[in-house]
Amino acid sequence: MSAPTLDIVAVRAAFPALASGYLYADNAGGSQCLATAAHAITDYLLNTNVQLGADYSVSVVSTQRVAAGAEAARELFNAESADEVAYGSSSTMLVENLARAVEGDVLEGEEIVITGEHESNAGPWKRLAARKGATIKLWNATQLAAYPNNTYAVGLQLDALLPLISAKTRVVAFTACSNILGSIIPVAEIVKAIRARGAELGVRKLEVCVDCVAYAPHRRVDVRAWDADYAYFSFYKVYGPHISVLYARRASLVSSLSSLGHHFLRVHDKPYKLQPGGPGYELPWGCTPVVPYLKSLTPSGTLEDAWLAVARQEQTLLKELLGYLRSKYERGVRIVGDEREGETRVPTVSFVVAGERPIKSKDVVAFFDKKPNVGIRYGHFYAYTLVDTLQPKLDVDDGIIRISLVHYNTVEEVKRIVEILEEVLV
Repeated sequence: MSAPTLDIVAVRAAFPALASGYLYADNAGGSQCLATAAHAITDYLLNTNVQLGADYSVSVVSTQRVAAGAEAARELFNAESADEVAYGSSSTMLVENLARAVEGDVLEGEEIVITGEHESNAGPWKRLAARKGATIKLWNATQLAAYPNNTYAVGLQLDALLPLISAKTRVVAFTACSNILGSIIPVAEIVKAIRARGAELGVRKLEVCVDCVAYAPHRRVDVRAWDADYAYFSFYKVYGPHISVLYARRASLVSSLSSLGHHFLRVHDKPYKLQPGGPGYELPWGCTPVVPYLKSLTPSGTLEDAWLAVARQEQTLLKELLGYLRSKYERGVRIVGDEREGETRVPTVSFVVAGERPIKSKDVVAFFDKKPNVGIRYGHFYAYTLVDTLQPKLDVDDGIIRISLVHYNTVEEVKRIVEILEEVLV
């Protein structure tokens, strides 16, 4: 059975910002917001803006609305219970809270494996290691064998990870999808291999934390199928308001995490352990329209079909953009990451202009900035270590050019991007 298709006109109508005709191509930094999400926030603030947990009627409604936000996140994680979901102002803050909460169950000399991807899933673990006398190991992105002539075509590969696992490994923190490379990692396969190697070596306790921020706008997260202990994503990159969510498996909540909350709160098996203060109540309620929107994308009304339809639409964008960039190899264009579209690739596309006539990334973007109604970006995008280790060496502050698209973008918009690139690369 072929994947369902999207009604792109109906999709774009759900996002008021798109009516202006502006070409949003920096979606990996934050998607546009559903009108229904904005309306929900307004409704909460104007009609149910009271403290939770009281018996009076408005507080009862307010409490139910915030709980509905947790349920929406649970469904997107495919978690077992909404009691495994914590809200926070950002993904970076949530992982910092997680690292603080797990600190009591990390022993001196144990090891934490991180990647050079977005610092949200690296910095908190580095700081934890420094506090506890633990060792950090780096799972580097390595060159993809399919592209021997492009040293920037790199990715996280299992054969580079397994030698890092030892009897002292405590946490492995990695990404489900790179916010630079656009490559999807086979999370279930990676976790299974990590656990098998850890068991073989007699590890004391091994947990995995999966960064889903660059994955969740494009594919279905499934923490149960992945066997993940922790995972997180940002709703403001998944068509909702500026707030993030973290999944913590119940077993880990109970046995690995100490509470960051007030000492008198009974939160032994509750996500409040990771929330030293509640989130802005209007924001979890503002997240609840995301799931119904996704389910509305296909006749079946299922998330499975919605994400299949999203992926199918996005592949049409990738085919157009990657095909053009590949055609400019002789001009010095080098795609950073996998050069071809496919089910393991999302439309977050990074590249540099090298060779005999190199162009700085910031200068390419500056050319776009002079054009009306289009936005792309350059830099390291908080994946500082990844960009800093690319070879030949790049100026990490100039970084790479990134064009990041989502399902509401169109092939016509990609063609406009290509037209501008043609002017830049002349």
